[in-house]
Amino acid sequence: MTMSVAELPSQGAQTYRQIFQGGPFAYEKDGTVFGNRERLLPAHKRGYYREYTVPTPGARNRGTRRIVCGGPTTTPEVCYYTADHYASFRKIVP
Repeated sequence: MTMSVAELPSQGAQTYRQIFQGGPFAYEKDGTVFGNRERLLPAHKRGYYREYTVPTPGARNRGTRRIVCGGPTTTPEVCYYTADHYASFRKIVP
């Protein structure tokens, strides 16, 4: 399934824009390698995917929302959104 940037929660759209700007990001884990252990995303060599936190209002921790992008850091080839901590993904189409 796909979704447009406009369909992302407002915090997700902001995180998406920050990815292409190279940050700044709120969490230390942002931009770190995503291992795709769940194998829900297309297979690529380790290091292809990176994860970014989509802030959840009222959450005391990073919450469950993430954007995972593949390819070069500030010019990703593809990005996915998950609202359920990697249980499912939707491809973001610009």
